Amino acid sequence: MSDIVVFGAGGRAGRAVTAEARGRGYGVTAVVRDPARYPDLRADGVTVVPGDVTDRGSVGAVAAGHAGAVHAVSPYSGPEQGFDALDPAFFVKAADALLDGLAEAGVGRLVAVGLGANLLGADGRPVMDDPLAFPPEIRPFALAHTAGLHRLRERGEGRVDWVMLTPAGHLEHGGDRTGRYHVGGERLPGGDREPWLSYADLAVALVDEIERPVRHRTRVSVFNFREEEG
Repeated sequence: MSDIVVFGAGGRAGRAVTAEARGRGYGVTAVVRDPARYPDLRADGVTVVPGDVTDRGSVGAVAAGHAGAVHAVSPYSGPEQGFDALDPAFFVKAADALLDGLAEAGVGRLVAVGLGANLLGADGRPVMDDPLAFPPEIRPFALAHTAGLHRLRERGEGRVDWVMLTPAGHLEHGGDRTGRYHVGGERLPGGDREPWLSYADLAVALVDEIERPVRHRTRVSVFNFREEEG
């Protein structure tokens, strides 16, 4: 069984993917900016290495020999960190570096974590365009993330088969792993049921798409419903 390389392994999604992959018997190369900041990532079957997801040479160097790659990098996790230093082109640069670097390394599968802010709401508008549903102060981050998705789509039929899985609804840290999830499209799930997803089940979906690729060069939403718990 080949290894998986996880870019952004120090974040919540990256840690969940690492745990899920290890549980299935995959070795994991955990890529972070500064390994010294993440001593707790080191474990049996996990190799922690430095890397820059916006540099094609760095991507290619750490990815060679892997079965697939997960892009879970985020330069910010919330408005408390401020956005003064946010590079609006960060996710575009990452998309280019990943597609080019992975292709050069011979890694043909990329699975990326999406952002629910650019899914469409009931009114047909992106969630990030509704100030009542999405904090305006986070909008620059949402725009940057959306630009990265557009770049993946613009790159078309390259050598790397990518898919982006976007959590629809509340993404819960510390939620249970049910092993189940629904797959939707570009809109938030409708109806009276509350969509949500645990990081653990997001990781299940991400690793599934490396282990058994079903969706290709597209973005989909993933979610569960509260009444399905247990």
